[in-house]
Amino acid sequence: MTTANGLAEIKALAGQDLGHTDWMEITQERVGLFADAANDHQWIHVDPERARSGPFGTTIAHGYLTLSLLIPLFNELLEIQGVGMSVNYGLEKVRFPAPVPVGSKIRLAGTVVSVEDVPGDGVQMILDFTIEIDGSAKPACVARAVYRHYA
Repeated sequence: MTTANGLAEIKALAGQDLGHTDWMEITQERVGLFADAANDHQWIHVDPERARSGPFGTTIAHGYLTLSLLIPLFNELLEIQGVGMSVNYGLEKVRFPAPVPVGSKIRLAGTVVSVEDVPGDGVQMILDFTIEIDGSAKPACVARAVYRHYA
């Protein structure tokens, strides 16, 4: 894990590869909880019996579940200290190149693309994220995220 203390150290991260997180298993329970929260109960996510004969041979995680896991996984890559507030400012691009089968493991790789000053005594950090699937040539998700940190 990388730690940055204050805006100057955050700025120094520009261009840095943050490495990889540990692997996280995607369980049917997690997928079911997300289906309840998002009110998205499509059978490819929640019906293991029907999904066995479907296009993926098993249930798969929702794309937005995979995307939401950026938050806990990113916390394994970078710890920000010495700021008054940090906010998720949004996403510039998100793609889901491969489905995440239930029972598979994913991990996050991250790179700090840039860090620039923003009004209000803050910095804007742009990161490229890749959520990898153990044993898969294609990633589950690629995203460019924008975070702001204020003194």
